[in-house]
Amino acid sequence: MFLFFFTFFGQGLIAQTDTVKIGCYIISLHDLDFIEEQYTARFWLWMIHKRPIEKPTDAVELPDAKDYKIDNIIADSLNGKGWLQLKIKSVMKQRWELHNFPFDKQKLRIKVENPQFTTKDLIFIPDTLGKSYDPKLEVDGWKITSFKITNGIGHYNTAFGDNTQKKPESYYSQFLVDITIERDAWGLFFKLFLGMYVAFAISFVTFFIDPSHAEPRFGLPVGGLFAAVGNKYVIDSYLPETSTLTIVDTLHGLTFIMIFVIIAFSALSLRQDDDGQDKLSSNTDRLVAWILGSIYLIFNLVSIIMALD
Repeated sequence: MFLFFFTFFGQGLIAQTDTVKIGCYIISLHDLDFIEEQYTARFWLWMIHKRPIEKPTDAVELPDAKDYKIDNIIADSLNGKGWLQLKIKSVMKQRWELHNFPFDKQKLRIKVENPQFTTKDLIFIPDTLGKSYDPKLEVDGWKITSFKITNGIGHYNTAFGDNTQKKPESYYSQFLVDITIERDAWGLFFKLFLGMYVAFAISFVTFFIDPSHAEPRFGLPVGGLFAAVGNKYVIDSYLPETSTLTIVDTLHGLTFIMIFVIIAFSALSLRQDDDGQDKLSSNTDRLVAWILGSIYLIFNLVSIIMALD
């Protein structure tokens, strides 16, 4: 009987899940790269655990990292438990949300797992005591609007070669760091879109030139069109290829259409002037200028307001 109880409770203790308290302290977020779809994070990570960790570098994995390096390892004990502290520099993969660029908000997530133990053996419990990032932390061109640490479960549709599993799947406890950042957009917006607005303004001036001056009536909007296309190429060089229609595409597309319409009505106005309908030509210019100017202004304002929301 003694042997039975020893065997039963002994196995229960061995199989008991280790709840590991885990926390982080973000030191810096930098090198946000939209072309390479990545950013760099430097942070301290600590774990308070029951099980001994023979090799600390094997106890941590960042599933979404392109690369990471553990710069410092401190192994100690705290209240009879193991206390592991790691200083990590990681290059994280990031799928940027570009629909509202440059009025975009980005959600960064850092996942941490222990690849040695599944959820049967180890569960992460977030350490929420104190701050999880440096209050002086600044991300150039951005402001941090939300910071949250939680835990989760990582599901993999494989048993990684363990043929004793009933199903070919594995579950690992995850420590999740979710950071929301919002771009300080207005300065960048005017830098990026100033060329486009100047191109439209140059084309719009056409309506105030007498139709008899055919060369400037057609030369200005054509020049404006080339300037707008060039501005679009410059902005696209800062962004990755995407099938998503962004505010950059929308506003430039509108500008292209408006300039084509200006060229078309310039031709109509010239035709009316050649037919001796000077007054009709002048009225056409004023009416079309008022309509196109209003549409362009309203469409821009609505697009920007929607992006800000």
